[in-house]
Amino acid sequence: MSSPSEPAPLNPTDSALAAAALEIPGISAWADRFELLSDVNRLRLLLCLHYAPSISVTDLAAALHMSTSSVSHALRLLRHQGWVAAQRDGKIVRYRLADNTVHQLLHSIGATHQHSHD
Repeated sequence: MSSPSEPAPLNPTDSALAAAALEIPGISAWADRFELLSDVNRLRLLLCLHYAPSISVTDLAAALHMSTSSVSHALRLLRHQGWVAAQRDGKIVRYRLADNTVHQLLHSIGATHQHSHD
C-alpha cells in the first residue's frame, strides 16, 4: 500500500517491474562511479592516461594545464576507487588505467589508443 506522499500506481504490473530494476546489486557503487566521472578534470585525466599510459604527475599536469597538486588529488581519488594504478620508476611515480570497465567506457565515448611514433 502506498503512503500519502507516494502516488498509487496507474498500472501495478508496470510499477512492480520498474521497482524490480532497483534490486540490481551494486547500484550504489555505480552511482559512486558516475559521480567520479562527473568532474570534467577527472575525466580529462582518465583520457590522458588512456592515451599515455605510464605517465608521471608532472607530465599529466602539463598536458592538462593544471597544478601538480590538483592532479595528485584527482589521482588519489581515482586510485582509491581502483581506477588507476601507480608504479615507482626511481624517483618518478607513473600512472596507468587499472579498471577495465573505465577503459571500455572511454572507448564508448570515442577515445582511441594513440601510438607513439618513436
